Amino acid sequence: MAPYESDRTAGAEGLPDEADDVRVGRRRAARYVVPVAVVGVAAATIGLVPALADSGDPSLPKITAEQLIEKIAKSDVQQLSGTVKVSTDLGLPSLGGLESGLLSGATEGSGGSSADPQSKLMELASGTHTVRVAADGPDKAKVSVLENAAEYSIIHNGNDVWAYDSKSNEVYHSTAPAAEKGEEKAPKDVPTTPKELADEALKSVDDTTSVTVDGTAQVAGRDAYKLLIKPKQSGSTVGAITVAVDAKTGVPLKFTLVPTSGGAAVVDAGFTQVAFAKPAASTFDFTPPKGAKVTEDKDGKESKESKAPESVPGHGDLGKGLDGLKTIGKGWSTIAEFDTGGQGMPSGSSSEGGDVSGFLNSLGDHVKGKFGSGTVFSTRLVNALITDDGKVYAGAVTKDALVKAANAAH
Repeated sequence: MAPYESDRTAGAEGLPDEADDVRVGRRRAARYVVPVAVVGVAAATIGLVPALADSGDPSLPKITAEQLIEKIAKSDVQQLSGTVKVSTDLGLPSLGGLESGLLSGATEGSGGSSADPQSKLMELASGTHTVRVAADGPDKAKVSVLENAAEYSIIHNGNDVWAYDSKSNEVYHSTAPAAEKGEEKAPKDVPTTPKELADEALKSVDDTTSVTVDGTAQVAGRDAYKLLIKPKQSGSTVGAITVAVDAKTGVPLKFTLVPTSGGAAVVDAGFTQVAFAKPAASTFDFTPPKGAKVTEDKDGKESKESKAPESVPGHGDLGKGLDGLKTIGKGWSTIAEFDTGGQGMPSGSSSEGGDVSGFLNSLGDHVKGKFGSGTVFSTRLVNALITDDGKVYAGAVTKDALVKAANAAH
């Protein structure tokens, strides 16, 4: 293995002179977001990031962490195709009937179409999935989630965005303005690629973060450097993030997030096959199959803005509370604080809230402090404390960090 400058820390002041270009590059590919059904706003505090599986140990020229970050930011690959394996392990129990209710409720805002990305892609929040991707510039992209004897695809071609669920033979159609000035305009509910996930992770690189080059790997048959990103602060549930970066193109090929609790990665997503040739033009063609139910997006807004389904219990209160959102701390230990305007957890005394209350109580740990009492809902990555008076403290931090923040706020 070639030597690496692995003892350097990249902060806001540690980036090269082309820092502005780097930051612009980080934002370039933020077009797809995988919705995660974990305690509302808590999921939005951290991006989904996948685990790195090494195969081989190629010898590559020496490179610094700053140079590798710059290489990612300046990568301008416009054409590619390949297969991505995505595995998610947030440590959530089976949601059973409640999960079905949430997913069915998510379709109501779009005419009940099973092809609507807003609800369909919530399935990627757990389990292992195979995803095929293809892109030809900013206005042509296709993402297909392969299932047993079925396929779900989203195709962006110019101003049109099509989603097709072969299992139900349903189609969802919306429009998206063509890309301007290099900005990506594809729908935000499409599964995240390693490149886009890397961009999100690099937004967290500041003086609270250690960034080093941690050797090399071979991913999907290509030589890659490994960029290791670790929080310096205590209290975060994020142990480390590893990004495998293609040595030739600078494109992230795999991405890793390991929690501080150890064990398997929280999310694993990376190419098993990849090619940087121009995909066939027919890849992005789509005509609704005969007999398919086609749902038209009435106002076109879904393709520009991802909205939480209004039928989710408590969504209305959460929406009001977000107006008063504020943060505690900084960096990886940042905690979002807001008031739902409600009365804390649903009470089991009413028939309407009994099932929900029982389910939520089975997931949470009851805690007490200066704030009174509340319940902490935990995953392997994102945790949230909901106090009995309706205050919410959420973030990729430990339960103790949430309780400490709540005590300090009272």
